[in-house]
Amino acid sequence: MRLAALLTLSAALVQGALVHGAAAQGARPPAETQAPNAPDQKPALPGQTRAPQPERATPVTVTPVVQGLKGIWAFEFLPGGRLLVTEKEGRMRLVSPEGGAGVEVTGVPKVDARGQGGLLGVALSPSFPSDQTIYFSYSEPRQGGNGTTVARAKLVEEGGRARLDGLEVIFRQMPTYNGDKHYGSRLVFAGDGTLYVTVGERSDTQTRGQAQDLSSGLGKVFRMKTDGQAPSDNPFVGKDKVVPQIWSYGHRNIQSAALDAQGRLWTVEHGPRGGDELNRPQPSLNHGWPEVTYGIEYSGAKVGQGITQRAGTVQPIYYWDPVIGPSGMARYDGALFEGWREAMLVGGLVSKGLVVLRLDGDKVVSEERVPLDARIRDVKVGPDGAVYVATDGRSDGRILRLTPGR
Repeated sequence: MRLAALLTLSAALVQGALVHGAAAQGARPPAETQAPNAPDQKPALPGQTRAPQPERATPVTVTPVVQGLKGIWAFEFLPGGRLLVTEKEGRMRLVSPEGGAGVEVTGVPKVDARGQGGLLGVALSPSFPSDQTIYFSYSEPRQGGNGTTVARAKLVEEGGRARLDGLEVIFRQMPTYNGDKHYGSRLVFAGDGTLYVTVGERSDTQTRGQAQDLSSGLGKVFRMKTDGQAPSDNPFVGKDKVVPQIWSYGHRNIQSAALDAQGRLWTVEHGPRGGDELNRPQPSLNHGWPEVTYGIEYSGAKVGQGITQRAGTVQPIYYWDPVIGPSGMARYDGALFEGWREAMLVGGLVSKGLVVLRLDGDKVVSEERVPLDARIRDVKVGPDGAVYVATDGRSDGRILRLTPGR
């Protein structure tokens, strides 16, 4: 008890010094006000954590537009403004932003919805208006366990009903593992038509080390063609005993991904207790997990040797301690929020709101928290320029529309 009290006091003193130092220098205080879980860790780069708040908070009006869904995990806007929604338990729906539970899409494969598993990410084909094809990921039940799987199918609507036709599995994360955590996963199409798929390392101590293993599909960002095959310019194509779809590795559990204005991939991954990371994965880069992290174990112990830097690994662009619990991400390219232009919008499961990151090049220059009093699972910018977010409620999932307030 005495040691715990001393650690708490130490963390509070460090946080107080950070805030006092910012005030003394005339700097704006950071959005994060809680003490860090790892007060002795120091950022490797200037501005790598606890960026200042913007000069003025952005007033936001929040309007529920869809209610009564169950365990929303992801959604996409279809041409015409309707939403294609995945629900964790294995349902896919077409809903109108005017409200209602919408139409259930039949033909969805079985999912293992235990723990963090279920029906997960979804993305429209770059040629969706002509081919009506969607891509989605899910925790697939398999002999001996499960794993993150990516499939594609044609979305067909007839007579007020909707179904998936011609379903084809294009990629399976291997190895199969009998667990219920850290599946990832987000799907993002790049400008060249290739598909990025983010996954997790399945959480447990016996699997997490495979994030460093190029023969394993755990803890990776994959880049693939629309049929699941590896593009010839992937960094590890032709290497013996290496998964050719691997783009970057050393990741923990990536549930946020988006492209910037230059078409570059950005991700945010879950840390353990502290250590959520904003990264810009590039070919063959090692992001360090579990050997390098700004987080600690949930027990309070060090992760591995407790190091935050190591040769051969790259530093996160930005990190959080304590965590925000990142899920869902979008670059703001609309016209309604002038102050958010080109900012990255990240959903917060733990912070229960929207995290707005303004960037200058590859550096976070401000962090704004928009409280929404709900766990936010996915984020999209609508065709009207409003920001839409999905809440994580298992029985009362909502999609909220955010517009500028007064």
